[in-house]
Formats: sequence, structure tokens, C-alpha cells
Amino acid sequence: MHRTTTFVRRACTVLFSCAMVGVLFASSANAQPFVPPIDLGQIQSQIQGQIDGMLDQVPTIPEALDQVIPEPEFHLPPGEIPPVAALSPDDQQNDDLVAIQGARAAMMPSDVRDAFFNDYPVNLAGFANGQIIEHRDITATAAPFVGAPVERVVQVKFRSNDASNQPSFGTASLVIPAIPWSGVGSRPVLVNNLPINGLGRDCTPGYTMANGVSLKTGVTDYIPPVTAWAANQGYAVLIPDHEGPRMAYAVTKVAGHIILDSIRAMQNLLPDQFGSSKVAMQGYSGGAIATNGAAKLIDSYAPELGGSDPIIVGAAVGGTPIDMAVLTQSLNGTFNAAKGVEVAAGMGVSREYPEILSQLGNVALQVGPALRDQCIVGMALLGLLPVDLQVLTPLENPFQSELAQQIYADNKLQGVAYGTPLFVYNGNEEFWIPKVMADELYAEQCSLGVPSVLRLPFGEHAIATLTAFPELLSWLDQRLKGVPAPNEC
Repeated sequence: MHRTTTFVRRACTVLFSCAMVGVLFASSANAQPFVPPIDLGQIQSQIQGQIDGMLDQVPTIPEALDQVIPEPEFHLPPGEIPPVAALSPDDQQNDDLVAIQGARAAMMPSDVRDAFFNDYPVNLAGFANGQIIEHRDITATAAPFVGAPVERVVQVKFRSNDASNQPSFGTASLVIPAIPWSGVGSRPVLVNNLPINGLGRDCTPGYTMANGVSLKTGVTDYIPPVTAWAANQGYAVLIPDHEGPRMAYAVTKVAGHIILDSIRAMQNLLPDQFGSSKVAMQGYSGGAIATNGAAKLIDSYAPELGGSDPIIVGAAVGGTPIDMAVLTQSLNGTFNAAKGVEVAAGMGVSREYPEILSQLGNVALQVGPALRDQCIVGMALLGLLPVDLQVLTPLENPFQSELAQQIYADNKLQGVAYGTPLFVYNGNEEFWIPKVMADELYAEQCSLGVPSVLRLPFGEHAIATLTAFPELLSWLDQRLKGVPAPNEC
């Protein structure tokens, strides 16, 4: 709208200038003897001022939508505010955030029919990070989907922290293969951070493993077959539901905390089997956001998993959507089919950054509650709508606002070293997830002294998962077998 207004103003100015030239030529041709002097600059300034005044009254598209779409009314459920929607102690001191508490609750994921993923223990703050809240055996439902012989699949629920470092919880599923481990030491573990990319609690791999396949099961839970490969090598596989109970898709700290606490929970649950096991992590796309967060938070959040004799021996990050400043440009646009994923990420981020809700227009506030439980397929279909996401807020240049810049920085964790060696890869022909993010991560970690490898395999986002797969598995296999990580910096 701003560009349209500027164009109209310039067009009016050009037309006026042309008209003035015509008047001068007409005056010369008629040779009238007593024409008073004309101050063209003053007249043009007056008319331009009138044009500007009229155009300033024209509402922007978000403003026009807010005039047509009513502001929704949100009502909190009776009783106490549910823990999933509670504000942090700092946010509770902010009157503007308290005022949107109802909207915050309406945007949170619904409870699912499995209380394991819903219920907060009343004394959650009394648990240590990684301490087990409850666990259960899910072998009967999960084993058929592993792709390898299984001894046992156990699901664990444990204490973790949200993005504000307030008490929260996480869930994860541990696959113990039937294939014996014949290598040195305890059976190694691959942490497989899948690209959940969803907003509902039944979008998670843990929900599928406990309750069976449904229309909401993600194809990327099984393709490419990372879990099957690892289990067939005799490695245990830990699969965290790294978005947490708020399903805070794309929030780096939430995912990082849950992954690291899931490793602690595994050690607490089966100390004899996995108390000293070596662990490697991997994640692609949305799983790369999570893996990147965990690797950057090792030293500050779980230093006992790093150090000179580390538990975590490597992190592989692929298809790397790890810089929101880049993604708000590459995933958005009137005719960009990927913007539905951007909407999902924006809603996921708003669950940990409630300030976003106060910046939304009426359209976003009306539609948000209807999208709060969608998985990746449903959200991706929104990308077919011919609109730019900037219509969702009355802010001018919302993706360059002060709040946006703060959130970008908070999630990028720029300048923070991995607590483990890095293997980073990204499709060389990527357009939605530009390879510049992989390049920058590699350069950053090299400058910080982290042993790192960069690969730019052929293909865009989907094809690159296949072209990079053999080398990815080789790198992970070497780390889990105790081979020192290569450094190509």
C-alpha cells in the first residue's frame, strides 16, 4: 500500500508539471501583453499538499481490514489460567500483556485425548531439569513403525524450561533395538530431531508412536529413514517432541532445552544402559532449528553433556532455516507458496513471545484460534492464498520492526559456539531455505574453534535430503563409533 501511495503522489506531481508547461507555451503563443507573474513553485507546493492530505486519508490494507473485520472477544476459561497460557513473572508486570491474556489462551494448542501430552504436574517447579515426571512402555504401538527389530520403546515425560526459563516439560520416545551392541562401551544413542513443523500436540512423533498413525502423522517421521538406519546399526534412538507443550514451533531455546533435558531424562531412566552412552544429534529443516538450538546451548544449559570428555559427540544440521531475518523474506510474498509455513512458525513463536499478539490485526486474531491445532500439511496449504503476510498486522514493515529484530537475535544465538562438532549441509539450489544460512553457520563455528564440515549437495529442500543422505549417515556413524570429528575449517 505504501508503494501504491508513493506512485500515485509521483504521478500527480508529473501531471501537474506537464500542465504547467502547457500553460506557459499557450501564454507565449497568444502573446498576451499583461500576464501577471506566476509562482509555479508555490502553486505546485499548494496542490501537492492537497494531494498528500487526501492520500493520507486513504487507509492501508491492514487498516481497511480492521475496519471491516471486527475485533474478536476472548474469554478466559473459568478458574485459574491454565499453565500452558500462563505469562512469565516478568510478563505479568506488563499491563499490555496481561490485557491480551485471553487471546494468548485462545492461541494455545488444544488438549489431545492422551493426557501424557497435556497435564502439567502441580509441583513442576520442584523438579530438576531432566527429572522424570512419568514414563510408560509403548512398544506395542511404536515397534511396527521403527523399521528394525525392537527390544523396547519407552516414552518419558520430564521437567524442562520454556524460552523464558520458566518450568515446563518435554516428552521423548526412546527406541532400544533388539540388535545387540557389540562395540566398545555402552550402546550409543542417536537423537533424531524430526521436523515436526506443526501447531497441534497430535502432530508430534511421540503422539503417533503412542497412539498409532493418523492423518496428522508426518511423512518426515519416517522419510528419510534415519531412525530405521540407526536402529539397524544397533544404536538406540531418542526422538524428542521438541516443540514442548505449547507447540512452540521455531523457538530455538524451547527446542534446545527439551532435547538436552531428554538426554538427561534417558540417563535418569536407564542409568545402567545409557548413563555413559555417547550421543550424536541430527535434524533436518524444522529439526535443524531444534538441533542447532541444542548444540548452541550445551555449554550454558547442560555443560555436563559437553566438556573434555563429552557425552554429545556431534551435531548434524541440514536444510538450515536458522535465521528468521532471512526466512521472513524468502518464505513470504503474495505468490510465495511457502508462506503457510511462515504463518505456522509465526504462530509457534507467538506462543513464547506474547508481545506478538498485541501487534496483530483483527484478521489474524480471528483466524488464529482456528489454526492452533493444524499440522504441517494444513498450514502449508495456506501458502496458496494470494496475500502478503504483512496484511496480518497494521505495523508498517513489521518484519523489520524493533520487536522482530529482538526475536530474530534471541533465536539466532549469534556468536555462541557449539558444544560439539558440526556437520552442516544445505541444498545448493535452495530457494525457500537459502544456503547463506549454512554458509554463515559454518563460518561462525569455524571462527569459534568448533571442528566443522560444510556440504552443499545438489538439489532444493526435498532433493537435498536424498543427495546428502549417504554422507550424513557416514558422518553420524563415525561419531557414534568414537572416531574423532574431522575439521575442514
